[in-house]
Amino acid sequence: MTQQQGPDDASPWQAPPDAVAGPDVGAIADAHPLYASFGPPAGPSAADPEPEPSRPPAPEQPTYPPVAYPADPGPQPAYPVPPYSGGYAGAPGWPAEAPPAAPLPGGRWGRVLLVAAVVGLLAGLVGGSGGYLLASRVDSSASLLSPGTTLPQGSANLSTRPSDSIARVAAAVTPSVVSISVTTSQGGGTGSGVILRQDGYILTNNHVVGDAAGGAGQIQVSFSNGTVRAAKIVGRDTSYDLAVIKVAATGLPPVTLGNSDDVMVGDEAIAIGSPLGLQGTVTSGIISALNRAVTAGGSGDNSYINAIQTDAAINPGNSGGPLVDAQGQVIGINSAIATLGQGSTTSQSGSIGLGFAIPVNQAKRIAEELISTGKSTHPVIGVTIDPSYNGPGVRVASVTAGGPADNAGISVGSVILAVDGRTVSQPVELVVAIRAKNPGQSVTLTLQDGSSTKNVTVVLAAGSG
Repeated sequence: MTQQQGPDDASPWQAPPDAVAGPDVGAIADAHPLYASFGPPAGPSAADPEPEPSRPPAPEQPTYPPVAYPADPGPQPAYPVPPYSGGYAGAPGWPAEAPPAAPLPGGRWGRVLLVAAVVGLLAGLVGGSGGYLLASRVDSSASLLSPGTTLPQGSANLSTRPSDSIARVAAAVTPSVVSISVTTSQGGGTGSGVILRQDGYILTNNHVVGDAAGGAGQIQVSFSNGTVRAAKIVGRDTSYDLAVIKVAATGLPPVTLGNSDDVMVGDEAIAIGSPLGLQGTVTSGIISALNRAVTAGGSGDNSYINAIQTDAAINPGNSGGPLVDAQGQVIGINSAIATLGQGSTTSQSGSIGLGFAIPVNQAKRIAEELISTGKSTHPVIGVTIDPSYNGPGVRVASVTAGGPADNAGISVGSVILAVDGRTVSQPVELVVAIRAKNPGQSVTLTLQDGSSTKNVTVVLAAGSG
């Protein structure tokens, strides 16, 4: 509301000096509250060409006798209140002079307190009503949102994924991957495995189950559906760090084996297993290298792997689990990782992004032999290596009479420089290059005898696993 201007303000309601004198403004204000609120109308302005004629005097207004409030004499008789019939004091039906009102207890302060109480009561009623209405509206609004706030959500169907997506591959392969737990009198450990056949044959690493060999421990296999079954060792090959175990079950979902000879550096790689006992863990990366000469194993057994290298995270517990391609086909059996602390490979340390898997073509042959006979073979050339030699290549320390090397004309002191054109500079590289082949296959060895270099063909023999 606009604030009223006082008598000293330049109010448009003030009469100019030359305004025609009229009735006393104060008297009019007393008689007419409207004048008291807004002031009398302004007179003619000096700028008007002709002054307005003066207004006739206002009719004389009735006055009221003052009401005197005597000192508080104590309780007074109540006066009846006549019914209101409209009009104003002095009008017909209204007493010419109302009797004085009975003073309230407590005198003037009593009246003040009564007025304050009435005002407070009215304010409380109004505030309470407003509060009730507000609460009703809030409760009504809250009921519209019950039981809770709903936020917008996209309508895209994210469940439709390409067949070669990691999610689809993981969903297809995970039921064929198991978690393996071994318990012995010396402790125990965990690893992973892949289902090879519906009738319960499972492939894993030898270092996962080797401690339980010969009845030295118990093997438990946990499937993706939560089923747990006891397992026994069918056969194991310490040279390749592979083993086959079996559970008494049928109708199991076997994995699909791929072809590791078709793998190329840069291909997508997915590792599935139970690292640190966390079953069904999926990690992904690429094939970062091929033909890595890796030694692995455990319990005093040394295994030589012509490994597939991947940067998919592999940790303890992944051992024995599959490395699969973008089609969900197994291309390797995870076996080892590189570590910074020891400067070598092991299966018992955390991943630094260099994991190694046994090529599936190698693993397939060993598994077939173990299932068929309980034993496996590996290719040999019939020589021993001189570990003290520090020159290029690998020097032959001895030759097995009648063996493949002897038949090919290799003699003691010959230095093997390459296998099928692949350079070898240390004994482990020669071993894994030969064991990447199969018994009965032929290989070409590049030899240095004195100052001459020649190639010889060697037919690999079968050695016991």
